Amino acid sequence: MYKLVLIRHGQSTWNKENRFTGWTDVDITQQGVKEAVKAGKILKDSGFNFGYAYTSLLKRAIKTLHYVLNEMDLLWIPVEKSWTLNEKHYGVIQGMNKVEMVEKYGAEQVLMWRRGFAVCPPSIPIEDQRHPVHDAKYQNIIDDAARPGTESLLDTVNRIVPYWETEIKEKLKIHKEVLISAHGNSLRAIIKYLKNISDEEIVELNIPTGIAYIFTFDEQLNFVSDEFLADKKTLKKLLDEVKNQTKRQSQ
Repeated sequence: MYKLVLIRHGQSTWNKENRFTGWTDVDITQQGVKEAVKAGKILKDSGFNFGYAYTSLLKRAIKTLHYVLNEMDLLWIPVEKSWTLNEKHYGVIQGMNKVEMVEKYGAEQVLMWRRGFAVCPPSIPIEDQRHPVHDAKYQNIIDDAARPGTESLLDTVNRIVPYWETEIKEKLKIHKEVLISAHGNSLRAIIKYLKNISDEEIVELNIPTGIAYIFTFDEQLNFVSDEFLADKKTLKKLLDEVKNQTKRQSQ
């Protein structure tokens, strides 16, 4: 059997503040560090021994991977960083509070910006200093389409699937256990492809921070099963928290 482990980065500063983050390079919180360390311990105790790992170019995913691998005594394994695994770009709504956005634009519109499969939030103008063309991390990317001012989940799928087929899948064949530290929507794109989830159903898929998600494949790399590495009570609580991010909590 072959094992692919997906982990959404630990809580970030903007997760804590309930803001749309996208490609904004925010750090993880102390809670995020604890989530990553705990995930590493659980993976180690479960017998995982990764031969290769991937992450995005965003520090919240990079640091999460570091803490996980450190806890597993696997800091020495090869790690590949790629913009392809970045979060979906949320355009001009990056940095905005999700509840406040619902109150201003309505729940249906925000849901489409947040989860709509082929819907892009309004784009950041290229002259805006927040646009990726002005970020040193992306200066070696020649194709301007790879430095977007906004993205839909469809765009995220389209950049990740070729990377899965040509890079990650090939490493999985060699190492048999591969770890990816990335983001809610980049992982959602991988999961959609691997499980053949419909465009309509993928809107309902929630991924909590800091919880390992295990995919098992047979010898021909056909999908066999998937499961979160968490007890049912904890998992339900965390999934509900992600689901309800656009709802104002009662005081």
